[in-house]
Amino acid sequence: MTPGQLLAFNVALLFAIASPGPALLVAVQTTLRSGRAAGIAVGAGLGAMAATWTLLAAGGLGLIFERLPWLYGSMRTAGALYLFYLAYRMWTNAAKPPQARSAPNRQAFLRGVLINLSNPKSVLFAAAVIVAVFPAGLSPANGLVIVANHLLVEIVFYTTLAFCMSTQAVAARYMRARLYLDRASASILGALGLWIAVSALAV
Repeated sequence: MTPGQLLAFNVALLFAIASPGPALLVAVQTTLRSGRAAGIAVGAGLGAMAATWTLLAAGGLGLIFERLPWLYGSMRTAGALYLFYLAYRMWTNAAKPPQARSAPNRQAFLRGVLINLSNPKSVLFAAAVIVAVFPAGLSPANGLVIVANHLLVEIVFYTTLAFCMSTQAVAARYMRARLYLDRASASILGALGLWIAVSALAV
């Protein structure tokens, strides 16, 4: 494994993290609603689970999903149900008075874990990138370096995002349009959940 290969992996990873999806949306919404610490905590949860998927991909879980499509479909369905739950909570909470900024960070971390736990597509992405970028026959030590690198990239990305989204100017604009932004986020999550559920049934 060379530094160039690790750099290529990181570039692909950053594009995947920054692409619109449930993880990015929940990270932004959590920071805006509950503050910087909660945003960092949810990002840590997202990163921890994503790095775990990479570890499992390196161990061959992607091959298991390919051979047992019903298992992959079942996990996708469970993920869709969790997105529906989050969408419902966001929609109903949007009309309630804003909570204190000190939301439980443990709860935010768990939400991040569950978001990426309900997205088994991550393991297929990780498996494809690992095969495409790195040479065959990686040693266990190199595999651990890749996983630790993945975790670091995720944490740095979501921490930076939390700092950018938690400025006073951004927070003030969010509070003025909180009802509409939260319900728009809920609608997007619900639509993503519906798309995942339909695609899971087609597997």
